[in-house]
Amino acid sequence: MGKNKISVLVVGCGHMGSSHAAAYHQMSEFEIVGLVSRGNSNAALNQQLNADYPLYSGFYEALELAAPDAVCIATYQDTHEAYAIKAIEAGCDVFIEKPLADSVAGAERVVQAAKKHNRKLVIGYILRHHPSWKKFIELAAGLGKPLVMRMNLNQQSSGHEWQVHKKFLSNMSPIVDCGVHYIDVMCQMTRSKPLQVTAIGARLTPEVPEGNYNYGQLQIRFEDGSVGWYEAGWGPMISETAFFVKDVIGPKGSVSIVAKNAGAAGSSSNIDAHTKTESVLLHHADVDANDVFTKKDEWISMNDEPGHQELCNRQQRYFYNAIVNNADLTDHMNDAVNSLRIAFACDEAVRTGQVVTL
Repeated sequence: MGKNKISVLVVGCGHMGSSHAAAYHQMSEFEIVGLVSRGNSNAALNQQLNADYPLYSGFYEALELAAPDAVCIATYQDTHEAYAIKAIEAGCDVFIEKPLADSVAGAERVVQAAKKHNRKLVIGYILRHHPSWKKFIELAAGLGKPLVMRMNLNQQSSGHEWQVHKKFLSNMSPIVDCGVHYIDVMCQMTRSKPLQVTAIGARLTPEVPEGNYNYGQLQIRFEDGSVGWYEAGWGPMISETAFFVKDVIGPKGSVSIVAKNAGAAGSSSNIDAHTKTESVLLHHADVDANDVFTKKDEWISMNDEPGHQELCNRQQRYFYNAIVNNADLTDHMNDAVNSLRIAFACDEAVRTGQVVTL
């Protein structure tokens, strides 16, 4: 590297950008050389961090003046592709929030740029850094095949959260924006090729642009016979009943993430609750000659239960290690494009009412 610290420019100072900036701020390995936002959220972030980092209102100007080693992109999805490619071409390693781009072709162009310029590209798949989710995936893989995967994350949003969701909904549906996480999890669980998708969606308010929807549910069929569904809804009308379902069934039993506190009423809009697991329940299907269960259910209590900020810290440690140890991120990048491709196919299924073959 030639120097001890990696200089980083943080672009987008909303919820995720602020969390990543907080991670860089406390890590001796990074040095923030600028905070970029269109409004005054970067000034507010400086205050929050009790810092005096240079503030910029435009990304391209900031990239030129700050000349960082790395760029963290946490802006709205429609800027991801252009910002990432520009940063890579400027010789920067890039950490980018999911989804990687607002189209599959765009995501592929970003990956191609990273490979061409030999830069590290890490996509913010936060669940990949969560010990409980890793355990969940590991246990699911031991249930036999085929798997039935049932997941959702519905958010009853109001006030600032609903305003943010409405901005998201101006160019992306919930099953693409959030769905990429859970599609990625399903692909890790089955390690099988997805064959086709179907999906349904509903526009529950005129505040959502015509042609888009704020409630969606997708279904995926895999080559090994596994099937999965994921549901996501945003807005003040969304029900808090069963908004947090993380459940996998196989021939040998089932495994579920049971978030006793995170799953309580009134917490669907709490960002920390979205990654909370608290405990994993493993159910064994083994029965005796009388079809009576022979094994008790196992509660696997997760002691290492990082909150949202600690998960962001772990993502940035992963980013740092990828840069300094020259990690091969080929699979990481391919998986991100793959989950986005599936999510957009589901989006197409909602809009056309057709089964989409992958």
